[in-house]
Amino acid sequence: MSIAAVLLPLFVQVALTFVLLFWTAGLNASATRSGEVSWQDIALREPNWPARNMQIRNAFLNQLETPVLFYVLTVLAWITRHADYLFVVLAWIFVALRIVHAFIHVTDNNVPRRGAVFLASMVVLAVMWVIFAFRILLGLG
Repeated sequence: MSIAAVLLPLFVQVALTFVLLFWTAGLNASATRSGEVSWQDIALREPNWPARNMQIRNAFLNQLETPVLFYVLTVLAWITRHADYLFVVLAWIFVALRIVHAFIHVTDNNVPRRGAVFLASMVVLAVMWVIFAFRILLGLG
């Protein structure tokens, strides 16, 4: 696989994270400028932002948690030359599920549906890690 094919899903995941970060920053700046929130209300990371700000912020923070395992795996798979077609397909499935998860989070935030999508993305990521580990430990691929 080409480096572009392997890294494109990672770049999309990073882009999603930045979109949510800048969205959060914009909402927070707007809330402080309007006086809806004072700097003292949030100086020590107290959760005193409006609910919508927290909703988008939490969607952003979710992109800083388990996707780290995806980033590490992508780099390891490329370095060890184990990033094949199956890896790229699974990477795209993982990223698509993360996008759906974020979409649910920033829209109706239906927790059971969001949880199911989160679980599906974690299963895909776990499968990716298991395949990678077996290939490395057994000298396959």
